[in-house]
Amino acid sequence: PMAEDAAKKLSRVFGISSLSPALETTSKMSDIADKCVYMAGLKLQEGSSFAVRCRRVGKHSYTSQDVCRGIGHRILDASPHLGLTVDLTHPNVTLSVEVREDSAFVYSDTIQGVDGLPLGAQSRVVCLLKGDERSAAACWLAMKRGCPPIPVFFDESPFIEETCLEAALSATRVLLEWAVGFPRKLRVIAYSQNIAEIKQKCPKNLASLVCKRLMLRIAGRIAELEGAEGIVTGDVLGEKPNQTIKAFKIEDYISQTFPVYRPLLGFETAEIEDLTRKIGMREAEAGSPRVEKNEVASKKLVAVSMEDISRAEEKLNIEEMVKRSVDTLKTLNL
Repeated sequence: PMAEDAAKKLSRVFGISSLSPALETTSKMSDIADKCVYMAGLKLQEGSSFAVRCRRVGKHSYTSQDVCRGIGHRILDASPHLGLTVDLTHPNVTLSVEVREDSAFVYSDTIQGVDGLPLGAQSRVVCLLKGDERSAAACWLAMKRGCPPIPVFFDESPFIEETCLEAALSATRVLLEWAVGFPRKLRVIAYSQNIAEIKQKCPKNLASLVCKRLMLRIAGRIAELEGAEGIVTGDVLGEKPNQTIKAFKIEDYISQTFPVYRPLLGFETAEIEDLTRKIGMREAEAGSPRVEKNEVASKKLVAVSMEDISRAEEKLNIEEMVKRSVDTLKTLNL
């Protein structure tokens, strides 16, 4: 049980493709057979079929086929009362043997790992969390490619429900379960004053893009302070009027120092939901709205140019708003 518990925990470590709790012994054929007979007694039931597979590294006095045949006979001889059969195509139980030089390992179960790259193999990234499953899934995908996350939440209350912060905290806790040994922190930025100012001074049809560009500016400042190399968002394509490649280009124009990554760009809603279940998030904890139709009528799309955005932002003291926001930065230890 301890080995199985350890294997389950290790299956959540990025960079591990699969693992198996195993019994270790010497490379002597008799020792390997003893361990296989013991494991067969634990795994095989009356009427079970089984197969033995062997892989070897190094020089030995026997072949892999010798191991499979010899151990198969030993297991059948050891349990004649069970009526066991050998089935090399569709066995109930597969006993695997790996012989490496002077050691051998016997196992029957293989646990699928998460694969990817070890966390820390790539540079840190600022992950913008909204308290929804999408931004959390995007952060997880960046982690899977070896990027330690710096989770950041923009607190927009009272323009959003106060429960969004709790959802972001919950999502961050789930994500950090995949990052054992890394800091358990969520950075929170007070953003409501910026939203109020943007709503007051900018045209309604541009407010969303201006708001997102300001967020990316602030995220870039945090990346600079934290030594990160990029920004990750949970953006997807086509579910809202401003979720277009052109809109993303306008958003990213101000973030040339720190590239913006959108891991979910090619994902459908159902695929994102499957991913969040794999991560371990419950929908009750994830507050994003469910989208039933992945369609946006063309009449809802607003034609926006970079010149329009620039004129709107001239009415704002962008640098002051960025500085003010960074000054509100709070770090919550989880």
